[in-house]
Amino acid sequence: MDHLLPADITELAARVIESNIAAGRTVALAESCTGGLVAAALTEIAGSSAVLDRGFVTYSNEAKQELLGVNPDIIDTFGAVSIACAWAMAQGALKRSGADVAVAISGIAGPGGGSPQKPVGTVVFARAIRGQDEEEALAEERLLDGSSRSTVRHQAALVALELLLP
Repeated sequence: MDHLLPADITELAARVIESNIAAGRTVALAESCTGGLVAAALTEIAGSSAVLDRGFVTYSNEAKQELLGVNPDIIDTFGAVSIACAWAMAQGALKRSGADVAVAISGIAGPGGGSPQKPVGTVVFARAIRGQDEEEALAEERLLDGSSRSTVRHQAALVALELLLP
């Protein structure tokens, strides 16, 4: 097949589309460090319009606040790359879409921007499901291979796609 993106991303995106069609679910994305890569992966797949409701690329803190309703206090207190921020991004994407599930990604792709507390490769993910208590939403931090910007973004896209599987 002729695809724009790497085979592992495209193959997983195809599984996401197929399984969410079977489950009758739609999805939304709130992407920061991946810059729309996850939405692009999904739209590589024929039939994606039955699953992808919308994607928010909220690279700046202002965009996270304006488009997703992330409280500025969360960013001021914990930072944009925090479990609290990813959780708020996922909740905001769910509230501002018609989707059944929303996944959020925020991280430090590098090569700069890291710190001893949050090195390059630190990425936070969250998943919110419509009808589920907000407290039950999944939110986690992972330290991915920070050897290059593209490596971090590639790995983050794979994790986010996995989170979209029913």
